[in-house]
Amino acid sequence: MIEPFDMGSGKKQPYLLKELNSLTSFHYEKCLPYKNMLKKTGQTVLAEALHEIPYLPVQLFKMMDLLSIDKEEVFKVLTSSGTTGQQVSRIYLDKETAQSQTKALVSVMKPLLGTKRLPMIIIDTKSVLKERKSFSARGAGILGFSNFGSRPFYLFHDDMSIDWEGLYEFLERNKDEKILLFGFTFMIWKHFYQEAVNHGINLDLGDSILIHGGGWKKLKEEAVSNDKFKDSLLKQFGIRSVHNYYGMVEQVGSIFVECSHGHLHTPIYADLIIRDPLSFNPRPSGEQGLIQVLSILPKSYPGHSLLTEDLGTIHGEDDCPCGWKGKYFSVAGRIPKAELRGCSDTFAFDRKVGKHS
Repeated sequence: MIEPFDMGSGKKQPYLLKELNSLTSFHYEKCLPYKNMLKKTGQTVLAEALHEIPYLPVQLFKMMDLLSIDKEEVFKVLTSSGTTGQQVSRIYLDKETAQSQTKALVSVMKPLLGTKRLPMIIIDTKSVLKERKSFSARGAGILGFSNFGSRPFYLFHDDMSIDWEGLYEFLERNKDEKILLFGFTFMIWKHFYQEAVNHGINLDLGDSILIHGGGWKKLKEEAVSNDKFKDSLLKQFGIRSVHNYYGMVEQVGSIFVECSHGHLHTPIYADLIIRDPLSFNPRPSGEQGLIQVLSILPKSYPGHSLLTEDLGTIHGEDDCPCGWKGKYFSVAGRIPKAELRGCSDTFAFDRKVGKHS
C-alpha cells in the first residue's frame, strides 16, 4: 500500500481524479437514487478536475438509504451518532469496502503509531460493541482503532464511571511499555479528565500516545481549545503525545489525522475542498468555508464525494513543517442552522458567519 503522506500534489491530483471518476461512474450505474440526483442537478459524471466531482450533502444519508450493492451483500451497517429522536445516517458496507477502510486506517496511522501493537486503553465502555452487525460511530471508531492495540482495557463501566482498580492493574502490567489511548474528545474530557480532577487523581502515563476525535462542539461551549485540552491532559496524566483526527461515519477509513505541528492532513486516499457556503464555489487556501470530503474508499455506497456541515480552512499543501505531503487544514466547527431542502444542497447561513469567513 502507498505511504499515506508521501505523494505530492502533482501526482496525487491526477491519481485521485481517475479513481473518483471511476467511482462516480460505478455508483451512477449501481445506485438509482444517485443517478437520478445527478441527472436532476445536471452534474457531470466525468470530471476534469477534483472540484468538478459531483457531491452529495452528507445529510442525505439521514434521509434515505443509498447503496450500490444488493442487500444480500451487506456485511455491516454503520450509524452516525445523534441524540435521541434525531435521524441517523445509515451506511451500508460490503466486505470489500470494510476491508479497504480498515487497511487505509492502518496505513494512515502507521506514521504515528508504528507497526507494533501497543497495550491499549479504550476510553469508553465495552457495551458499545454488543451488536456486531450494526455499529454506531463510536463502535466503528473503537473497532477500527483496536487494530493498533493489544490486550485492550475498557476504562469505563457501563454507567460511564471509571474502573480505577482495573486501570491501576493495567498500568502495573504494562509499566515499561508505550501505551495507546483512544477515545472521543468530549468523553475523554468529561468522564476521564474532569473525574480525575474531581477526585484529585494524577497519573503518569509517560511514554503514551492519545488518539481522539468526534468533534469539539461541546468543548468549545466550555471554552476548551485544542491547546488547553492537550495541556490539561499533560498536567493530569502526563500524556505528551496527543493527536486529534477529523472523520465521519459516512467516510470511515478516510480520516484526517493531526500532525506534530497541530495540522490535520489529507492522506493519499482522500482530499478536501473548501466551498463558499452561499455560492458553493471552491475557495482558495486561507479562506474559511464548507468542507467537502473526497475519498476513493466508498465502493458499496455513493459516499466518495460529500459536502459536510462543517466549516474549515486549508492552510497549505505539501509544505507543512512536519514533512507530511498533502493539504493541511483546520476545522472551525459546525455550520449554524444547516438545513437540507428536498434533495438540493441549499444551506441557511448566518450573515455574521459569512462575514467572518
